[in-house]
Amino acid sequence: MVRYAMAIDLTRCMGCRACVEACKVENNTPQGIFWMWVFRYEEGNYPNSKIRYMPRPCQHCDNAPCTKVCPVGARFKREDGLVLTDVNRCIGCRYCEVACPYGVNYFNWKKPWKNQYYDWGEEGLPYRNPDHEIEYEGRLVSGGNHFVGVMGKCTFCVHRLVKGLKPACVANCPVNVFSFGDLDDPNSEVSKAIADKNHFRLQVELGTEPKVYYLGAPLDPRVLRRPLDSTREEVNP
Repeated sequence: MVRYAMAIDLTRCMGCRACVEACKVENNTPQGIFWMWVFRYEEGNYPNSKIRYMPRPCQHCDNAPCTKVCPVGARFKREDGLVLTDVNRCIGCRYCEVACPYGVNYFNWKKPWKNQYYDWGEEGLPYRNPDHEIEYEGRLVSGGNHFVGVMGKCTFCVHRLVKGLKPACVANCPVNVFSFGDLDDPNSEVSKAIADKNHFRLQVELGTEPKVYYLGAPLDPRVLRRPLDSTREEVNP
């Protein structure tokens, strides 16, 4: 069985946010909701300061705390390692949002037709990617704009994976920051990327076992100790 993982090369990221835009278009996420986020950090002191960038998708943890607190089993982990939300079961209690140390969960406050960027459909309804209307393994887990009052987050583009495609962020990065594939396959892109460079993961001391690996020199330790808050773009330690 495949076990999906992602590697993100911080030495290559230039903060263009193409991954953010690709994610929004591909997953139809509502206005103001970003399943992918790029943090900007300032390190050092003038004149030796520098700016670094860190993309942050869902970490798809092997020991995901969000799955343990969901009272209705809407948040679950598949055998391939994807941590997903069945929006047909989600009751919007937001326990997963509280349990997640990475700040990747978003609550849909508005009805889809009142909270969407696009107006490409008939009768003023928002565009709906037909791939998001399909139940994958019997659950509605794809797409970010189904109902009001449910939780959403990065899915590693599960609807693209079933077609043999890479997640939208990976496919659209202009400088090849992302590597994706089977963590248990030594010949996969992600396994080779991890083997070739030093890497670290976020908040591993919590025991979450995240499957997103960051390549290159770690960020300032004072930054990594801060909670990852998606509402804050800039952090100056």
